[in-house]
Amino acid sequence: MTALPDIHGPCPARFAAVKDAFAANFTEAPEGLNERGARFTVCIGGEIVVDLRAGWADTAQTLPYGETTLTPVFSAGKAVMALMIATCVERGLLDYERPVSDWWPAFGQAGKAAVTVGQMMSHQAGLPGFDTPEDPAIWFDREATLARLCAQAPMWPPGTASGYSPIVIGYLAGELFRIVDGRTMGTALREDFAEPHGLDLWVGLPEAEHGRVAQMRKPSRMADLGPADAVKTAAFLDRGSAPGRDSAEWRMIEIPSANLHGTARDLARIMAVFADGGRLEGRQVLSPATLAAATRSRIHGRDKVLPFVMGWAAGLTRNETVDIFGPNLEAVGHCGWGGSCAFADPDAGLSAAYVMTRQSHHLIGDPRAQRLIQALYDGL
Repeated sequence: MTALPDIHGPCPARFAAVKDAFAANFTEAPEGLNERGARFTVCIGGEIVVDLRAGWADTAQTLPYGETTLTPVFSAGKAVMALMIATCVERGLLDYERPVSDWWPAFGQAGKAAVTVGQMMSHQAGLPGFDTPEDPAIWFDREATLARLCAQAPMWPPGTASGYSPIVIGYLAGELFRIVDGRTMGTALREDFAEPHGLDLWVGLPEAEHGRVAQMRKPSRMADLGPADAVKTAAFLDRGSAPGRDSAEWRMIEIPSANLHGTARDLARIMAVFADGGRLEGRQVLSPATLAAATRSRIHGRDKVLPFVMGWAAGLTRNETVDIFGPNLEAVGHCGWGGSCAFADPDAGLSAAYVMTRQSHHLIGDPRAQRLIQALYDGL
């Protein structure tokens, strides 16, 4: 049996089962996915209640997983991306129900003129990836990537189905944000949230911070997407469907859908906006109307990429179909490659985030996170 590392951080007695579950993930994780380094944070009413961390930040197990260790959370960062777009709606810069091409005319090429902001954010635009093979180096050329996507025709009629976009949605949302706000999404995240609220969250990580990043252990096997087809190939299976990960260049570019680096503590804190009536530490970030528009169901059904029935809000996974963010249907969040997740439950008034260094093959609902979330709700 794997030795249990020291566990650090607060955990009230009523959540003792959460600490037990966290410990068990290091020694007897489901499917043998024993943790190497991990953190789980829970906020209730916007206040940190549970914040557990343990293990190692490096694969050699010489560097403790510390208070300031940063972890790449991959697609769990889409929840923050959704919040950043919602702030544009709140300020009247965007409208979920209007076409993207109203602000970005080039996007409307090749049959996409009527695709709304809400449809784009809920993976209904028909752009899960490039429809013909590309060299992965294209992702490091933002203008070339955007030109390619603008010229591409949808791979299915927009608005008729969702097809999860792992990488592309970050370039689209990032560019739309830049057009209407004038700043990149990573810059706005830093200026509007990270600096004023002390959040250690980054989209586009400066090289000076790279020494704090935990080393990831990649999954031992591929995720099961079901039978391959052109849509799934574009999203996940082509050699050029994603940029190379873990390089310094990858960390420094801004891909809001895929390369957010941060701590579980601060992911849970920022997700409180969706759990606490649009507020972050007393600041009203989103009005009730914008919050409702950002989190309501926009499409529900069998996804063309993920092998699940999915319910999508404007950039967020809705719990009503997947049942991975606790028992309440109105919870929203997002999972990331390898097992990370961040979610908010307005019915319970809580937000939480789980990050880890040992990645699994699960597309959503990593069993280690599920064990923690079950224990959390048992303690409420």
